[in-house]
Amino acid sequence: MKVGVLALQGAVAEHIRMLSALNIEAVPIRLPSELANIDALVIPGGESTTISKLLSNYRLIEPIRKLAKQGLPMFGTCAGMILLAKKVTDLNSEPIGVMDIKVKRNAFGRQVDSFEADLTIPALGDETYHGVFIRAPVIEKVEPGVEVLCQFRNNAVAVKQGKVLACAFHPELTDDLRFHRYFLDLVTGDALAEGNC
Repeated sequence: MKVGVLALQGAVAEHIRMLSALNIEAVPIRLPSELANIDALVIPGGESTTISKLLSNYRLIEPIRKLAKQGLPMFGTCAGMILLAKKVTDLNSEPIGVMDIKVKRNAFGRQVDSFEADLTIPALGDETYHGVFIRAPVIEKVEPGVEVLCQFRNNAVAVKQGKVLACAFHPELTDDLRFHRYFLDLVTGDALAEGNC
């Protein structure tokens, strides 16, 4: 299995580290040609406006949309979740827009309002998951067909639609491999077989 990590800006190395810890080949993606021959794509946390502009500059938006429509599994964290959403309340540039959710950027406040919290995510097991929220977005609206995996303060913060997974926090900034393992199970179909989805 080969997983691409969008490498325009943000927590690229951290995602590659997590995937490598699961014995997965992870490759940085900066150009449309590099999207060939990957089995999944991770869109990391970072600055959503910057990543969106670079996606446009490098002509990556349409190729990624096409791959999503063809069923390529995708995983967006924080800014990655914003970019996967079809509707974003306060993004002045174009998102990739492949997930039927509406997202609000920086919903918990500024950088100084960043925080950590233990989350209940049944799909990952009974043990709580430590969420790292940095200028985090929230999901304001979920359309039919989108499964909410986790709520925090009455807001959805992790969702799944088919083989597209997104969360408002940063699993790549922890040592807990469960969220990445869950994504890889979506890629291989194991999570479906186990009835977790």
